[in-house]
Amino acid sequence: MDNDRIKKMLININGKSEEVKIESNLTELILSKGLCAEKVVIELNLRIVPRQEWKNTPLEEHDSIEIVSFVGGG
Repeated sequence: MDNDRIKKMLININGKSEEVKIESNLTELILSKGLCAEKVVIELNLRIVPRQEWKNTPLEEHDSIEIVSFVGGG
């Protein structure tokens, strides 16, 4: 499928405006970013979304998302 034909919308991720395809969900967003789901927490519009809800949580135009990654160390 031609990338120009994929409908996109704007969302804010960690304070930056980004385009994602319409009908995306939180799981797809994390996969598209190459992140490990077990090492991140997502806040969507000021609400932390439990990992088990990501697949059923659609993204909408102008959503505000904060993705926090955990890094081990000591």
